[in-house]
Amino acid sequence: MQNREPVYLTPTGFKKIEEELRYLKEERRQEISDYMGAAIADGDLRESAAYDEARMLQSENEARIADLEEIMHRAVVVDAEEGAEASARLGATLTLVDDAGHEVVFHLVGTHEADILDGKISDESPLGQSLVGRKAGDDVNLTLGGNAATYHVRSVTFE
Repeated sequence: MQNREPVYLTPTGFKKIEEELRYLKEERRQEISDYMGAAIADGDLRESAAYDEARMLQSENEARIADLEEIMHRAVVVDAEEGAEASARLGATLTLVDDAGHEVVFHLVGTHEADILDGKISDESPLGQSLVGRKAGDDVNLTLGGNAATYHVRSVTFE
């Protein structure tokens, strides 16, 4: 039985999944089909590494398409909140400053969009949970890179 809980996405994350799904269905399928056709044209399929690879690529592509379709089916796209009193939640961009004046920016996103190297933090992660509900002017104690510090929330914005 599949997990039927909603998948919360930002509008940007939803669009990214839509674009990947379109690419896999419309372009990647054709690329794999062409590759498979070339492998078949080469002859004996019982010992064709190219044919086996094409079948594996086709299987992986179809599995990814099924995963993305399931995400799209369960997706709940969050709306942006406006105003100076906006509190951080999915889709928010938080700018934080420590006592030394070092600035760090985090984007709260759904689990399927998280990318720590790009500053996209899942709202379900421990760091994300400590940021949810914060407003501009709040202070929050965080441990980043092994260093604990108090950060001041400079701004909470939505794209």
